[in-house]
Amino acid sequence: MTENSSTSYREAGVDTAAGDLAVELMKSAVGKTHGPQVLGGVGGFAGLFDVSFLTAFTRPLLATSTDGVGTKVAIAQALDKHDTIGQDLVGMVVDDIVVVGARPLFMTDYIACGKVIPERIADIVTGIARACADTGTALVGGETAEHPGLLGPDDYDVAGAAVGAVEADALLGSHLVADGDVVLALASSGLHSNGYSLVRHILAGQKIGYSDYSADLGGTVGEVLLEPTRLYTSPLVGLLADPALGSAVHAFSHVTGGGIAANLARVLPQGSWAELERSSWSPPTVFRVLSDWAGSTLTSAEGTWNLGIGMIAVVAPPAAAGIIERLAGDGIPTWEVGRVSISARDLAGFERNAKGVNGGAVRLIGSYA
Repeated sequence: MTENSSTSYREAGVDTAAGDLAVELMKSAVGKTHGPQVLGGVGGFAGLFDVSFLTAFTRPLLATSTDGVGTKVAIAQALDKHDTIGQDLVGMVVDDIVVVGARPLFMTDYIACGKVIPERIADIVTGIARACADTGTALVGGETAEHPGLLGPDDYDVAGAAVGAVEADALLGSHLVADGDVVLALASSGLHSNGYSLVRHILAGQKIGYSDYSADLGGTVGEVLLEPTRLYTSPLVGLLADPALGSAVHAFSHVTGGGIAANLARVLPQGSWAELERSSWSPPTVFRVLSDWAGSTLTSAEGTWNLGIGMIAVVAPPAAAGIIERLAGDGIPTWEVGRVSISARDLAGFERNAKGVNGGAVRLIGSYA
């Protein structure tokens, strides 16, 4: 009876043996993210993480975030290249945790696929584990679900969730932002993981394939578009721990869906506003080329793409230069892009109330360098 049931399940398209092999292939990479606070290793029904260190907190707050990679996975699938998409997932999830000033603790992932190809799943999870290790995050669990008939054999989607911790009086956000604060832009590595539906629409309209070489992009289209999301967590956690600079950081904003202005508005206080000067940076080539292929302008994509800014820091003016220097030392080009003001003015044309948050008002002005 057991053998017949197993055979029937396999004939229905679900191969549990392939899933077991995938776990074996990824086991070593996942284990490298585990420190002494992780209990139980790989394969349990639930991941276990020792948080007894939180007893030393006066008022510990847990921060949590969940996200996916979106349609960027379609490019990975088209090129059969799956070793970078995991970093995109970690960037989308864990970099949201540090925005509130929290240090990430652990993460779990979920992969839904039409057919478990063990090597492919192992590539995805190995990428997740590598990025978790880079951000100091333990990968404590995950799930790979086979959905034959719902997804094609080569189709998959990835998602994840993470938890971090922060002392209540170290919480970052709009309550700390003051008149005259400096808005710093932290460079992105490219598109990161947002706006790929627009990218795919542009390529389809121009009949450009992912395997095509583009002299304008300086490489194969798909490989350029698969550039992994920059990970900001470790440099920002280090910045916050810096006794000379950490207290000067008032807010972070992760530039994801909605673009630069909308995401910054979420972390500014009501009644405040900021104008960001486009001339302070030059959007990277990938954004310019895609806009040219679309026959549109960079400004028309400001609500979709990050245009070269992946994270924003709002900081006290005296520390701005030191923070720029420190982040540059961590390999993140950083520059001043604007200032926060609470003076009365007409806010027509500003981005406001982004994603349900009644925060500040932001707009971009001028022309790109």
